[in-house]
Amino acid sequence: MPQVLPSLLSADFARLADELARCAAAGATAVHLDVMDAHFVPNLTLGPPVISCIRKATKLKLDVHLMMSDPMRYAEDFRKAGSDLITIHVEAVGQRRMEAAIAGLRALGCQVGLAFNPDTDPRLWFKWFDQVDLVMFMTVYPGFGGQAFIPEVRDYVRATRARFPKLPIQVDGGINRETIPTIVADGADRLICGNAFFHDPDPAAFLRWAEGVGR
Repeated sequence: MPQVLPSLLSADFARLADELARCAAAGATAVHLDVMDAHFVPNLTLGPPVISCIRKATKLKLDVHLMMSDPMRYAEDFRKAGSDLITIHVEAVGQRRMEAAIAGLRALGCQVGLAFNPDTDPRLWFKWFDQVDLVMFMTVYPGFGGQAFIPEVRDYVRATRARFPKLPIQVDGGINRETIPTIVADGADRLICGNAFFHDPDPAAFLRWAEGVGR
């Protein structure tokens, strides 16, 4: 059964505590936080101090996505701020530093995820997949919310699911009522939903529908 994680990038940042309460009331068990450094991606969002405040405002699990050129430089700060799972980009870390990066995140006591931009072939990174808790495919080019789903990423999701039948596969970008049935059929089981969740007139009904698609 798929799991929906509301993406706070689409929330009202002037009312974050209320938005977190709305996520919990809708039935979410975790929220997704996009951290952007204005270098790896062309946008700048929140840092450890904001995540620390979010941690104090909710008991929901915090799924933190580091879209940063040097994620391991700040990983400990994000963990101390309350991150339960930290996802880093393979493009930022590279093959030679990947073993140390995964070990470093494990040493912090958090779960570990690997993220892939739409043009990155995950098959080149399969050797690391047994060492992480999830992989995440960007189904848009990262940096801004509200973009259109890139269908070519579906091939990567299917290839990964065929090779790793039990590995959690997360997708982020353009995930909505139109794309969810397709991407779940491809093998995704963790759905990052921003506008589709927060702009729905009944977020709880949307979450129930999305999490029932795979049944």
